[in-house]
Amino acid sequence: MQDILILGVETSCDETAAAIVRNGREIISNVINSQIAIHQQFGGVVPEVASRKHIENIAPVVNSAFREAGLTYRDIDAVAVTTMPGLVGALLVGLSFAKAFAYGLNLPLIAVNHLHGHIYANFLEHDNIIFPAVCLVVSGGHTSLLYMKSISDYALIGSTKDDAAGEAFDKVARFLGLGYPGGPAIERAALQGLAGRYHLPRVFLDRKDYEFSFSGLKTATMNLWRKIEKNGDCNPGDIAAEFQAALVEVLVEKTIQAAHAYEVETIMIAGGVAANQALRENMAKSANKKHFKLYYPSLGLCTDNAAMIAGKAYHDYINGTFAALNTNAQPSQFSL
Repeated sequence: MQDILILGVETSCDETAAAIVRNGREIISNVINSQIAIHQQFGGVVPEVASRKHIENIAPVVNSAFREAGLTYRDIDAVAVTTMPGLVGALLVGLSFAKAFAYGLNLPLIAVNHLHGHIYANFLEHDNIIFPAVCLVVSGGHTSLLYMKSISDYALIGSTKDDAAGEAFDKVARFLGLGYPGGPAIERAALQGLAGRYHLPRVFLDRKDYEFSFSGLKTATMNLWRKIEKNGDCNPGDIAAEFQAALVEVLVEKTIQAAHAYEVETIMIAGGVAANQALRENMAKSANKKHFKLYYPSLGLCTDNAAMIAGKAYHDYINGTFAALNTNAQPSQFSL
């Protein structure tokens, strides 16, 4: 069978990324231009700034992906791009570029859901994942549990009712003055503190469903910090450690409960928060204890990247599922 090379383009938030993947598995190149340093001064991503930087970066990043791969434009078979969900202005930059690129080269265009891309990151690195499976998708904008019958057959079984886990990390980190992005900032601070010195709620852990809520945990953390500040006992590391422990415990327990209920052998984690070491370690410990096989991507493939977009698109290419040139961006949608 002839090799299929797909260019992936990802601009859903503040990373401008391009990658070329062979046959949905082999990463030939994977280039990411991060805007973290730009947005740190604002304590979070400013959508208008992100969009303008994508416009500046998109062509150089794509060209870098071709140089890194040692390929020319004519060597690829299709162009894949993130169309949902994300910041609408940021999505439109990548989508407009991908449309023009595909049209100019007379190549098929493939639209990819960003969250499906995150899930697929597991398949870029792991062979023979057994289905059915339960997958926890946990990022700055989404926290969801999926039941997966196959690599492309998903059913949403639970999601957050308010803040996503990554959003809660960012807001708490900003409130504690720990910096941006919040996930790594909280994780670093937690290493200097002790979980359990204070108690924070494990929201929704007493419920039998697979829904999440982190807004209350965020508020409880802020109120606790205000209280101990007045007493002069101000070690943000202890608060960070307890906040992280409370959030991770809920994610792990809900995922393990779902895996039991749906009688699966496999658990996967995907998304930016999947890079959190406490989550990885605690999920691995619980999964091993209950005899589930656990998969998660390497750290470089947890955060936003285009390799996961190009990889996911391979299966659409094989199935002839292509996008029209009038395809539009959809900022807030989990399409199953």
